[in-house]
Amino acid sequence: MKITDLLSKDVMIMSLQARTKEAAIDEMIASLKKHNKISDVHVFKEAIMAREAQSSTGIGEGIAMPHAKTKAVNTPTVVFAKSEAGLDYESLDGQPAHLFFMIAAPDGANETHLETLAALSRLLVHPTFVENLKKTQTPDEVVALFDQEQADSEENAQETPVSADVEKEFVVAVTACPTGIAHTYMAEDALKNKAKELGVEIRVETNGSEGVKHRLTKEEIERAAGVIVAADKNVEMARFDGKHVLQTPVSDGIRKPEELINRALKQDAPVYHSNGAVNKEESEEKLSVGSKIYKDLMNGISHMLPFVVGGGILMAISFLIEGFAPDSSIFKMLGQITGGETGAFLFLIPILAGFIASSIGDRPALMPGMVGGLMAAQTGAGFLGGLAAGFLAGYVVLGLKKVFAGMPKSLEGLKPILLYPVFGLLITGGIMYYVADPIFKVINDFLVTQLEGLGTTNAVILGVVLGGMMAIDMGGPFNKAAYTFAIGVFTSTGDGTFMAAVMAGGMVPPLAIALATTFFRNKFTEQEKQAGLTNYVLGLSFITEGAIPFAAADPLRVIVSSVIGSAIAGGLTQFWHLNVPAPHGGIFVAPLANNPLLFLLAILIGTVVAGLIYGFWKKPAKEI
Repeated sequence: MKITDLLSKDVMIMSLQARTKEAAIDEMIASLKKHNKISDVHVFKEAIMAREAQSSTGIGEGIAMPHAKTKAVNTPTVVFAKSEAGLDYESLDGQPAHLFFMIAAPDGANETHLETLAALSRLLVHPTFVENLKKTQTPDEVVALFDQEQADSEENAQETPVSADVEKEFVVAVTACPTGIAHTYMAEDALKNKAKELGVEIRVETNGSEGVKHRLTKEEIERAAGVIVAADKNVEMARFDGKHVLQTPVSDGIRKPEELINRALKQDAPVYHSNGAVNKEESEEKLSVGSKIYKDLMNGISHMLPFVVGGGILMAISFLIEGFAPDSSIFKMLGQITGGETGAFLFLIPILAGFIASSIGDRPALMPGMVGGLMAAQTGAGFLGGLAAGFLAGYVVLGLKKVFAGMPKSLEGLKPILLYPVFGLLITGGIMYYVADPIFKVINDFLVTQLEGLGTTNAVILGVVLGGMMAIDMGGPFNKAAYTFAIGVFTSTGDGTFMAAVMAGGMVPPLAIALATTFFRNKFTEQEKQAGLTNYVLGLSFITEGAIPFAAADPLRVIVSSVIGSAIAGGLTQFWHLNVPAPHGGIFVAPLANNPLLFLLAILIGTVVAGLIYGFWKKPAKEI
């Protein structure tokens, strides 16, 4: 397949009018929609912005490659766009972007399409070709240039075999990006071209959407002076045990190939050990203590949330069924799979603790962390005890790895299957039993007593704070902190008072945006109006993240108005002493509230306030 079969002339934009990154993305999406290449503008843009949130696709040298793989794509397509003046795309080199390639790949993209997109990405690391693209004036010139360049590239596309000369300088590399469409292959080609220029042999494995290609062999890894892992997602690492491994973002593979190759040759990188015993601290040297703790905590929470959502919604359904059929087998079945001694909620604290521990001490810490979390849940130490168990188990295993680091190589196999499990569990369990559980049970009981004894004024203040936090970053650290607090109280006491506050606060932002797009229609583009309709569904379902695309485009107005509305909604739930005994579900669990109408009214008031502030504050839209 030719690259120009995807890079079709009808969707090209030879004179991009946009002056900002967001406007450029909207203009290219509009071209895709106009030619029926995508079915849902909002879904596609969400996927594009989610990729941008991970790292800018402005790769430098005047090129930006926003891309997404989603079910909203009807036909695999690449939008070529050119800006003569250039615009600030938040590129990695800080320079304006002039050439844009928006890649739209469907979920079911076949291998031919993916290989073609990979070929496109590889061409863009050739400086002469890029300069010639900047000079094109018509779609026909672009097509002709790509056809010629692809033909020339295919003639030289044969993989060069690794020579048998063991004296020759040799490195290996792995490239991977989250979507595996563009950056993976651009980094591959950049590393290969620079290695050829430097007279260095290199083998590059790609972990892209089409799977692992050019997989490194055991012999190649053993021979290599060093290993470069230019990746923004997890790749298979155990095979590099004992090698100097340079771990870096995939963008560095594109922008700094010479630096990476030279560092690999000089072995200027930590020695990697598959059990994580050595140099884990070096690989995380750029993280502050606070960032490290937050990363470990979020690893536990992200693995716990599916249990909260799945178990919470099914628990809510069981409560509804209990009202009219308490003896039915369906009610008993739902009760068994969500609560009690066998259900999803039994796993909340163990899963939280286990995956906090594994984030710190890798896989050997998972088991002692889970057992410590289970002990905390069963002894009354609660959520706080589970947090302590996770961090304790993680650092216990890190300590054990250092203690056993001097063992003979022949006994290495005993560590993961015998020493870490036995001593990790014994030490973690012993500390939890004799020290942590008793202490945290007292703390937990004290907090529960204090929360139950809150007066109306203090409860309202806490509700305002929790509701507002849900809207500050809409799924980020503040949102997760408020939600985690409410979950902790809920799992410890069964009291859904603060669940009412965070649920109402989390529902307001998308609902407020939906309301604003409905009643202030002249302030929004057609794409934003369509997205607004989707936010009605997302908001009612307690999915705060639906507001993120709007917040990314207009952070000050969206976040300020949302925080005000969410804080009001959260405060009202406490003023009216509302209680929602389910940790998720939005409007679908509203009937479970002790006063469903007041719960809905609190959400409505917060939504109207936030929607009006945003609507009046926002400037009229400029259609593309």
